[in-house]
Amino acid sequence: MFSTRSLGAAVLVAALAACAAPIGGGGSAVPGADQPATRLRPIPIYSPTPTPAPPGLIGGIIGLVSSLTCGVTAGLTCHVLAGAGPQGLPAGTAASKLPGLHPADLQSAYGLASATAGAGQKIGIVVAYDDPDLEADLAVYRSTFGLPACTTANGCFKKVTGGGLLGALLGGNQGWGQESSLDVDVASAVCPKCKLVVVEAASDTPANLLAAAKTAVADGATVVTNSYSLAEYAGENDAAYQIGVPFVFGAGDSGPGAQWPASSSHVIAVGGTSLTRDGSPRGWSESVWAGSGGGCSAYVPKPAWQGNTGCSTRSANDVSAFADPNPGVAVYDSYLSSTPGWRTYGGTSVAAPIVAGAIALAGNGAQLSANASFVYAHAGALNAVGAGGYGPQAGNGSPNGAGGL
Repeated sequence: MFSTRSLGAAVLVAALAACAAPIGGGGSAVPGADQPATRLRPIPIYSPTPTPAPPGLIGGIIGLVSSLTCGVTAGLTCHVLAGAGPQGLPAGTAASKLPGLHPADLQSAYGLASATAGAGQKIGIVVAYDDPDLEADLAVYRSTFGLPACTTANGCFKKVTGGGLLGALLGGNQGWGQESSLDVDVASAVCPKCKLVVVEAASDTPANLLAAAKTAVADGATVVTNSYSLAEYAGENDAAYQIGVPFVFGAGDSGPGAQWPASSSHVIAVGGTSLTRDGSPRGWSESVWAGSGGGCSAYVPKPAWQGNTGCSTRSANDVSAFADPNPGVAVYDSYLSSTPGWRTYGGTSVAAPIVAGAIALAGNGAQLSANASFVYAHAGALNAVGAGGYGPQAGNGSPNGAGGL
């Protein structure tokens, strides 16, 4: 027989041990040292409230563990960057009343032939922990904006849930739930005819998230999008991030500077931009969003296909897309929220699925499966961001229909 105190102490000791030890992985000189004991955070990185813990014994233990700064055990400190405008508008709110950019805005800004392309493509979305409301929330989003239904029943939507003791104990997480809704809504906005496979890792360790991406590929994903990052470190296993399809990563939301895994030479690193309607033929002007990550890698050598100056090492980013939280994009999310409903979100969590959706629409995944070299060879086909030309935060520019991707 055990007591609440003894069980809580045991969990605390285990969590402290996890913080002191490297997170699993391979490819470095020291076995198990591929990933550091660094807290991952979903992008975006801010949140008004923490995830509520369940009641009773387990809730008490989670409350104890969540006070640790490491957070490896439960991922309870992951957060979401809220956009401008009211939050928590009810499900029945008319599309015309919703703040933030809508599917038609994104399709217009990036010249995307979303109504006629994307059939046969499947976007893999990597998150952590289970969001049991995800399919229902997606249905609200798509019906509100007149997009065709995307459900398990019609074969458009699939969710694969990770297992393990940790996932079973902790179940869902508010920050990752918001991330999940944001990712599926934006992917839907850009490519309504694409199928979606959401793979929910049992926890947000780098090893589990990478395994989730490979699970998405095994399920037929033709492009995989990710919205997480951590600081670069000496044991980065660059080769591990070549998974056979385009591997898209948001660059982070803390301003200039390279983040991992966006700085891997085998991924498409995506920075963030701001969009403003104007009288140009495109109808929009686009500039670098100040919060976007991007810069010179501290460890990854410069690929032969990356000829831009300014970095002697791998320069992230490769491309960019809308990420500005003012006004952000409209998203419907109800999971673990005190004010469920319509919200606006920003950050490179928006930009990454925009680019993934554009790659799916282009149907050119084979050219981007190993790295972003195709983007650099066809940079002139992208939209210029700001003054144009290559920049670490904006990369070579943003999607312009199928051009450059």
